[in-house]
Amino acid sequence: MSSVKIECVASEGFGIGESPVWDEKEGVLLCVDITGKKVCRWSPLTQQVQAISVDAPVSSVALRKSGDYVITLGTRFAALKWKEQLVTTIIHVDKDKPNNRFNDGKVDPAGRYFAGTMAEEIRPAVLERHQGSLYTLFSDHSVVKHFDQVDISNGLDWSLDHKTFFYIDSLSYSVDAFDYDIQTGKIGNRRSIYRLVKEESIPDGMCIDTEGKLWVACYDGGRVIRLDPETGKRLQTVKLPVDKTTSCCFGGKDYSEMYVTSARDGMDKEGLSRQPQAGGVFKITGLGVKGVPPYPFAG
Repeated sequence: MSSVKIECVASEGFGIGESPVWDEKEGVLLCVDITGKKVCRWSPLTQQVQAISVDAPVSSVALRKSGDYVITLGTRFAALKWKEQLVTTIIHVDKDKPNNRFNDGKVDPAGRYFAGTMAEEIRPAVLERHQGSLYTLFSDHSVVKHFDQVDISNGLDWSLDHKTFFYIDSLSYSVDAFDYDIQTGKIGNRRSIYRLVKEESIPDGMCIDTEGKLWVACYDGGRVIRLDPETGKRLQTVKLPVDKTTSCCFGGKDYSEMYVTSARDGMDKEGLSRQPQAGGVFKITGLGVKGVPPYPFAG
């Protein structure tokens, strides 16, 4: 495994970098800085990051079939026109919870945007419990709430046969699976497929590879781990030079590169001097597996 190489490609110092998504058409990596209230695009050609500032914590970004992007912003699903830097609200959720915000989100194989909420953190991973819910935005802009009582709604993805939905509620320290109906977007029969051990710390963002194995970024664990959802076994651990690894996706020309976002919120001066790349975006090559291209929102 000595061929694995890790480099910091964007040392932006994000407060909470999140939601990396490869935009094949533009040849760029999308991501957000939640507390910095920015949607960003990093170009491997220019090695530069372009950013659009928004008016609330922005927690996920996704491609849109009709062009441009959709985002989760505060407690809103919204559309983002990149060139015009124009944000339009699609629909509000959690209106009765002014202290809530969206967290991670991702589009399912049928073009629906799944995203969950949480209470605003007092400090990293410290918040009022059970305030969040998991939602789906459909292409007709209607919204369904799947369940509530969520602590920190986080990583999500779908099995290669589209029959299983994988999901993380961070403070459960578990990666869960649901039966998934691609026709309706309904989920059911929740079960845990992997429980994190102490040094892995808190499960955060997640993606799947072409072998059907899950990759989970471990917040405060400084690593991404590869899991077999069938056996519940950990297959591989890749350690990064920063502790607060937040999410991961595959990208690059053939989806053989992994991109990992990280955070620096909550770190003191000493911690930052030890980990100057905290809040950066990392590229991992040489993993020997490829990822699945992201699905665009159909609405």
